[in-house]
Amino acid sequence: MELSELTACEDVVMFVNAAVAATGQREFHAEAAEQRLSLEFLHDYVRTNYREIYAATLALDINDHNAAAIVLGLLRSAGEVPLPQRRREGALIAARLARLPPQRVYRLLRTLRAEGINNRRTRAIVRDWVAGRPDLAFDAVKYRRGLTTAAGHAHLRLPAEVGTALFDWRRPARYETPILETWRRAHYDKQALFDLPYTVAEGLASTRRRDLDRAEFLRAIAPRLTELERLRLQRSGAAVDGVGGQDLGRVPLTRLALYALSLPRPGRARRREELTDALRAAARRAAGRRAGTWGDVVGLLDDSYSASGSAVKRRRPLAVALATHYLLEALASRYRTIWLNHEGDPLLVHPIGATPLGRRLVDALELRPERLVVVSDGWDNAPPGQAAEVLRIWRQRLDPAARTSIVHLNPVFDGDAFDVRRLAPSVPSVGVRAAEDAAALVELARFATGTATFAELRVFLDDRVEGFLA
Repeated sequence: MELSELTACEDVVMFVNAAVAATGQREFHAEAAEQRLSLEFLHDYVRTNYREIYAATLALDINDHNAAAIVLGLLRSAGEVPLPQRRREGALIAARLARLPPQRVYRLLRTLRAEGINNRRTRAIVRDWVAGRPDLAFDAVKYRRGLTTAAGHAHLRLPAEVGTALFDWRRPARYETPILETWRRAHYDKQALFDLPYTVAEGLASTRRRDLDRAEFLRAIAPRLTELERLRLQRSGAAVDGVGGQDLGRVPLTRLALYALSLPRPGRARRREELTDALRAAARRAAGRRAGTWGDVVGLLDDSYSASGSAVKRRRPLAVALATHYLLEALASRYRTIWLNHEGDPLLVHPIGATPLGRRLVDALELRPERLVVVSDGWDNAPPGQAAEVLRIWRQRLDPAARTSIVHLNPVFDGDAFDVRRLAPSVPSVGVRAAEDAAALVELARFATGTATFAELRVFLDDRVEGFLA
């Protein structure tokens, strides 16, 4: 492979790693400002040098923060590309916006207005996205500010009562649309407050300073809570009697792992059967048709102290490792797991100690699996550099035929390196944010070691784009 192709592959994989793992927030080893600066550079660099691929990454399993940043970057610089390419970008943008949480899209639309981005294509994209919303009256209540901004910026024609609710809500004596009428009455009727979505009701209750006890409010609003809202209340410690009963069977795998780790260890032990069954069911859903197809797998999982994350990403790296444990269990026909420090029930894992990756890699490789999956932030420090040396000797002397496939999934972006931290040059390292994406990311990992050509990378991305748009 020519040097230019190798460089292009490395650049693209570096950007995808960042787009998957980085959110511009503080990590255990890095400040938020450092991450944001590195991310901004990577977005500008890849958009300028590989614009088609930059747009194509919208079809990959990148996180919502970077998906919104890519959309913004493409719309900012729409005049730089010919019409056929703009049409393909528009299709990718529309497809990705349809998959983003609505609050994220409305925040993006406010940014477009603040920056004065209002060309014909942008207005068409905003118009089509708003037209595709399942219930605009609900949006007028829950995402009021965002919908108001979108309607004004893109000159949208809204249904009559929705437009009135946004721009002159006090005028009607009554709305025919039930949720708008409930929202109107909730400004002066406490009982109507409890028929609104939780976040709307909470906002009205706080701004109006009603004589309403927090526990009383939560009990009354409990029937309106979504499963994720129940989980957030449980994790924040704000739940009260009468607000439990969440259906763990419908919660995504990584989010469920975060919830489990938010519980004290005695609580996890008491609910071991319930939580384990829920995690395994979520893992089977995530594995899908790949379940049982990965052969003999060993998972090497990082539970060192740095897996505790940061104040804004509390226990996120450890949750990814725990969720990956259950996913690998579902994917493998035979599965064994090795934690850096923990032994016993994985549900009781907690972040503690140093990161002896080298020593534990020896233990994992002695099992000679078909596939070794390492989930770690890559800060090998007990002693430093031992993991890279173990992997070098293994690949050069003990397993030159690569009978054991090794991949490193890293949930933490390293702003200094503009990439996730790697274990060794011979081992592909890819960013991961949610364990549900691990199977697809392992497929992407082969482009991270220079063994695949840039043309193969383009084919891979084109296939993903076609499936995404279909």
